[in-house]
Amino acid sequence: MKEINENIIEICIGSITAQVADSYAEKHGVSVTKALRLFMAAKTYELLANPKAYLYLEAAPYVEDMLNAELSGDWESWMEV
Repeated sequence: MKEINENIIEICIGSITAQVADSYAEKHGVSVTKALRLFMAAKTYELLANPKAYLYLEAAPYVEDMLNAELSGDWESWMEV
């Protein structure tokens, strides 16, 4: 089995970031740029961007659920997700 290299990790992080921003923008009626800025300022994105956290291996809806929990201040749910 091949080891995941840094380029693949970056592609996964970028793909999840785009999917979360697109979905958030559509659901909340904001621009994708605004959704992207909001996401990239969140702890959830910080965790996604850290390869050692392995969040890049999760599906975008899972990461979006984390973001929504964080933005609503529901840290207990954020930790569970």
